[in-house]
Amino acid sequence: MKPLLIPISAVLTACFIFSEPTSEGSEKKPISTNSEKSNTKIQAAILLDVSNSMDGLIDQAKAQLWNMVSVMGRAKCNEAVPKIEIALYEYGRTTNDVKQGYVKQISSFTTDLDQLSQELFKLTTNGGDEYCGHVIHTSVDQLNWDTSSSDYKVIFIAGNEDFLQGDITYTLACNEARKKGVIVNTIYCGDRMQGIKEHWNLNAECGSGSFSNINQDAKVEDIPTPYDSTLFLLNQKLNSTYLAYGYSGGLNYSKQATVDAMNMNFNKSATAKRTAIKANKQLYNNSEWDMVDALERDSSFVSKVDIKTLPDSLKNKSRSQLKQIVKEKTEERGAIQKEILSINNKRENYIAAEKAKAVQTNTPTLETEIEKIIKEQARRFNMIIQ
Repeated sequence: MKPLLIPISAVLTACFIFSEPTSEGSEKKPISTNSEKSNTKIQAAILLDVSNSMDGLIDQAKAQLWNMVSVMGRAKCNEAVPKIEIALYEYGRTTNDVKQGYVKQISSFTTDLDQLSQELFKLTTNGGDEYCGHVIHTSVDQLNWDTSSSDYKVIFIAGNEDFLQGDITYTLACNEARKKGVIVNTIYCGDRMQGIKEHWNLNAECGSGSFSNINQDAKVEDIPTPYDSTLFLLNQKLNSTYLAYGYSGGLNYSKQATVDAMNMNFNKSATAKRTAIKANKQLYNNSEWDMVDALERDSSFVSKVDIKTLPDSLKNKSRSQLKQIVKEKTEERGAIQKEILSINNKRENYIAAEKAKAVQTNTPTLETEIEKIIKEQARRFNMIIQ
């Protein structure tokens, strides 16, 4: 499908990103699930250094995915939610092809958040040479970046060691990024001055991006709340509303539970944020394998679905019975999603209050820096952050 071209003047008056109020005691509004989708996109490519000593970075990446999607999910253009696509690359692994600069695409642009999370959990570290220019150039060249000027297109590259390594210069990579309207942000894992010495402070040289540094070994924050157990129980109820179809439906249904378990075993905070994302049908949609989402996308879906690909419990149902079953699951899911957003809202307010009591260390992490960068750069497109 040819992308919709929107004049930049229209974007400057139409696009907004909403975030929670920051005043003490104010109520955070749940992410809306009622907005329509727009033709605008937010495309983000995450480039992670997987060489030795980057285990902490990988752990932070596993947790920050859901926060990043949540921040992007508050974007609005004329009350419509932009489509969010995320890609993932690793670089610095010696077992990857040397001709490709030890760079490997883990995922092209995708809306399948379960698959993306699963791929993040598969990442491991293994020492090698980190060619930043090469991985930026590869991601700019390989990915299907949209051509619309109304889209927010961004790269986050995180790692350490000298930025100038490799046979593809960052100047060439950044020039190609600028041609496609892609903003490149560099996140150095370590001391800020060391990052500057190792040439990570590109800023305007690379599409007016930003340079920041993080402590890659900082532990992912996991504040327990009185709402956690209720939220996790609601997540289980939410999963029970999914009705798989298609030859890969059963596998995707199982993957959903597997990714839930991966996040739960890793970090309860990540699980809570994932659950809130799953409650937002604009951000978490599985119409390719779930009958509820598929029927919402296409009202004639039940009349066309291949009965042979349904679970055994549904194969003997008539199409009218199937439609009624899907209708009931749709209503059940809507009620659960609404409750999840309400409970999550209380949970986030509780965490904000706990943080206000504690001594703030302000240790930068991948999550905090990516959130800050997204909010700042969105303003360039007049995407207001309240």
